[in-house]
Amino acid sequence: MALEAYAAGDSGKVHSDVLTKAREDCYKARDAFYACLEKQCDKKPTEIASVGLLYPVECKLSRDQFVKQCRSSWVKHFDRQYCQNKRAQRLLDDNASRRGV
Repeated sequence: MALEAYAAGDSGKVHSDVLTKAREDCYKARDAFYACLEKQCDKKPTEIASVGLLYPVECKLSRDQFVKQCRSSWVKHFDRQYCQNKRAQRLLDDNASRRGV
């Protein structure tokens, strides 16, 4: 059935310009959300995102845009990546303070 639809015409064609625009929109929404997290880092995180990421309510609007613009698998990937980078930064900061640097 799917093979017939593919062979029937243009309906299976991938438009790379549409994919590029969607990817750019996703990246912009992602960057806006994580910029909000950095800006509001002194606020108490009360909202729960994927993979256990917590964020302040002030970033809820940008989070909603991020989730709307990106695939859910991408959102989880970016959240994991952000958490890992933060964890690594904390470890580096802790080690530097222990060495007296």
